[in-house]
Amino acid sequence: MRVAIIGQSGQLARALIQHCKKDGIAATSYGRNDLDLSADIDVIEDFIDNIDTDAVIIAAAYTAVDAAQDDYDTALAVNALAPAAIARACSRRDIALVHVSTDYVFKGDAKSPYKIGATTDPINAYGSTKLMGEKGVLEAHDRAAILRTSWVFDGHGKNFMTTMLSLAQTREQLNIVGDQIGRPTYAGHLAQACLSIAKALLEDKSEETRGIYHISGAGKPISWAEFAKAIFAGAQTHLPHAIIVTPIPSEDYPTPAPRPAYSVLDLDRYESRLGALPPWRDGLEDALKEWTDNSIWSPTSL
Repeated sequence: MRVAIIGQSGQLARALIQHCKKDGIAATSYGRNDLDLSADIDVIEDFIDNIDTDAVIIAAAYTAVDAAQDDYDTALAVNALAPAAIARACSRRDIALVHVSTDYVFKGDAKSPYKIGATTDPINAYGSTKLMGEKGVLEAHDRAAILRTSWVFDGHGKNFMTTMLSLAQTREQLNIVGDQIGRPTYAGHLAQACLSIAKALLEDKSEETRGIYHISGAGKPISWAEFAKAIFAGAQTHLPHAIIVTPIPSEDYPTPAPRPAYSVLDLDRYESRLGALPPWRDGLEDALKEWTDNSIWSPTSL
C-alpha cells in the first residue's frame, strides 16, 4: 500500500517513517512546510485532493496541553477543523484514513478501563479539540479509523521519558505526580498499530474495521511516578547518580490545564482484531536504547 503521513518531525511521524522503510511500504511524509494544519480549510482539502496515496495517517496534532488553554483557536484548527477537512477529501477519493486521538477525551473519573462507547467529557481544551476532530472525521468519512492512545513516548522527542532523563542530569530527587493513572505507549508500537489499521481498512470496507479503537502499551496501568521510577531503573547505568522519586498529589503540581486522574483505555476491540501491542515496558527498553544511542550526555562526559 501507499501511505501518506501527515507529520514529519513528531515522535509518531518519525516512527511511521522508520517502519515504512523497514517494511518496504511506499510512504511519503508531509511536514508543516508542505501542509500547515492551521491553514484555511480549502487549502487543506486541495492538498489532499492532489496527493497520490491509498491511505492517509494523521500523525500531527497540537499536543501542547497547557498552551492549548490560551491558544484555543490554533488548537481547534489543527486538532478539529483540519482532520475533518482531510477526511472530506479522503472520502471523495475513497482513500482510507487513520486519525490518532487521545485518552484526554475522557473526564478521568472512571474506576475501570474506558470502553470505546464510554461517555466522553474532556476537562481541558486539548481534549475538547481532539474530541471535535474525532467527530468531524467520522461524520465525513466512512472508511476512517480513530486510534485513541495514551502517554506516548520515544527516545528522541520531547515527552515524559526524555524530560525525566534531562532532569536527571542535575537533579538527584524529583517529586512526580502519583495519582494520575494510565498506560504508556511507545511511539514505535503505535506506528505499527496505525499501519495495521490502515492495511485493514484497505482490505475490509465493512463496519467491522472502521470506527474507534483504543490502543496503548499492554501491561499494568501505572502512575506518572511509577513510570518515572521505571525509566530511571532502565537508564541507571547511564546516569551519574541514583534518582529518588517521591510521589505527590496532583494538587501539589498545578498546571494551567487539568489532567484526567484515570485514563486507562479498554483495549479489547483492537486486541481481538489485530492482537495486543507489546508491553509498555518492552517499549521503554527500545526507547532507552534510542536515547542512549543518540544522547551526547553520559556519566563520563559530565
